[in-house]
Amino acid sequence: MSQRTFSLIAAAVFSLIALGHAIRLLFGWHVTVENIVVPGWISWIGVAVATYLAYQALRQAGRRRSGSDSH
Repeated sequence: MSQRTFSLIAAAVFSLIALGHAIRLLFGWHVTVENIVVPGWISWIGVAVATYLAYQALRQAGRRRSGSDSH
């Protein structure tokens, strides 16, 4: 698997994670882990981190495509 393909797959996975957190916030879904309700603000962090990681993976894929491997 090429580095570009890996970066694109990683971007897709992180985008789906961000979308999942955003949907949870939009619909007000509650998440319970072993009888502990996970607060909604955790999903705000999840959206921010997953979006950032997806963006960085896309940048990396674009960098590989243009041939600028020095970064």
